[in-house]
Amino acid sequence: MKKTFEIALDEKELKKRTSKTYLVPKKMLKKDSKEYKKLKIGDKKALKHLIKAAIILDEVYLKQDNPNNIEFREFLKEEIKKGNKKAKMAFKLFQAQRGIIAVDTESNKIILAKGEKESAGKGFYPNDLGVNEFHEILIQMLKDCKIKEVKEILNQRSMIVRDKKELKALDYTNAFEKEFKEAAQELEEAAKYSTNKVFNEYLILQAKALKENNPMLDAQADKKWASLQNTPLEFTISREQYSDEMTGSVVENKELKALLKKHKIEPLSKDSIGTRVGIVNKKGTKTLLEIEKYIPLLAKNMPFYKEYNQKIKQTKKQECIYPQTMVDVDIVTLSGDERAFRGGMTLAQNLPNNDKLSLTIGGGRRNVYHRQVRQISDYKKLQKRLDAILDKKLHKFYDKEADHWFTIGHENAHSLGPKEGTEALGKYKNIIEENKADMASLAMLDILTREGMYSEFQKKQILVSFMADNFLKAKPTLSQAHRVRSVMQTKFFLENKAIKVDDKGILYVDLEKMIPTAQKMLKDIIRIQLDGDFKKGESYVLKHFVWTDEMERVAKKLKKIDKTLNGIVLTPLADRIVKNI
Repeated sequence: MKKTFEIALDEKELKKRTSKTYLVPKKMLKKDSKEYKKLKIGDKKALKHLIKAAIILDEVYLKQDNPNNIEFREFLKEEIKKGNKKAKMAFKLFQAQRGIIAVDTESNKIILAKGEKESAGKGFYPNDLGVNEFHEILIQMLKDCKIKEVKEILNQRSMIVRDKKELKALDYTNAFEKEFKEAAQELEEAAKYSTNKVFNEYLILQAKALKENNPMLDAQADKKWASLQNTPLEFTISREQYSDEMTGSVVENKELKALLKKHKIEPLSKDSIGTRVGIVNKKGTKTLLEIEKYIPLLAKNMPFYKEYNQKIKQTKKQECIYPQTMVDVDIVTLSGDERAFRGGMTLAQNLPNNDKLSLTIGGGRRNVYHRQVRQISDYKKLQKRLDAILDKKLHKFYDKEADHWFTIGHENAHSLGPKEGTEALGKYKNIIEENKADMASLAMLDILTREGMYSEFQKKQILVSFMADNFLKAKPTLSQAHRVRSVMQTKFFLENKAIKVDDKGILYVDLEKMIPTAQKMLKDIIRIQLDGDFKKGESYVLKHFVWTDEMERVAKKLKKIDKTLNGIVLTPLADRIVKNI
């Protein structure tokens, strides 16, 4: 029996949120892009199958995000056929935010269907399962010696269902057997045409991992993916843990936490599936690789670096022997977690994350940067923003390219610092890790300037551009890790007088105090990660996650200038390729 839905937003609100003013397009590679034209025929054929794989895996993300997403989408499609104008607009918004429930750029929770509520476990756990009941069930299962079963429930690759009075884990390869097998077939087909042998080896490994319930196969695929450097095409199945708020909650229950420690069970939040398909940009990649030789030096300048295991080393020839690759990518299409516009989009990624098995079998990391996502489409609006909030004397230092330089530092910083014990920080783990990456990027600027990576002027550009972009239009929710850290940082820099905001909402930056302040905050963060104490982590986050009067003054001005509430990803090249299949 089909579930019935009622669209929650009225026609006026839907018109507003789907208008050009409030719903801004993010356009990926164009139909006639030179990047695509330059590809060899084999790679063009392979690209078709990679796009098809991404489309298939999008269904997995929708199921993970909310158990009613797909039914609601099909309901909207049926209503559109009947001429329902509201359904047409709701469908457009659904496609933009990739789901029934999401937040906009002002941290408002947008619920498209009446009666729908967001669960801490999203679609990973039964929709009617509350946090307290979850804890009680796990405690009883552990007392009943269901150790193996609890381990499976608390791992990063399982969907959870009720099993009488207990819970049962379904491995992703079982829960999404149809989608994974179909995607695997497309990867195998792509490998028949792609001109790059190493890339093809990765595709075959990834296809195999999708078809078998074996974490080691994922590890082998991840290890191969992380080694890719000189390939014409890019394909990634990203697995990140920002959505699941249920798994990490177990460290908040003292009895459960003690039982998990006793049985050596480390709770790992669920992976949300996202997919990226692109064409590697050689020029942009060459620029990224310039920082590689400095990474061992940065590692030695991290706070308390002797207290944790750091794999990054340097040979006598000053070569970095830590396995990490970096690529700049022109995006053809994104799907799932990569495509969901929920307050913003990912500019770059450093993967695999610390919880992944590949890092224990000699695998490294890979940084991938999204060229189309970081590009500015409205420079007039950007200038209005600067005129409204930034001291005129600092305008000469603002540069969007400097924001990219900062992001390079951020992504590399994910490879630095403690790698073990951070799961104990529970729901604050991601906030603290993202905060670390930001502060390390700033904290290392003097070193990189001294070594010749940046000029003094470029260093100032990075500092000013970072700070001007760090102000938000509204206070985020605690579930928005990337935005929570922005509030924490702004408060910290205000308190340490590295910045100030006057009564008119104008930002002033003390360039001499910026880096020492970042170093101070970085030291705090690394100490928290090393201690692995949930209460300390919680105390630190809540102490600094305060929306100040200065932030509100700036936010009011930003709202007047930028009406954007959401964004929608447009993929003209991918759409043309799929249409011609």
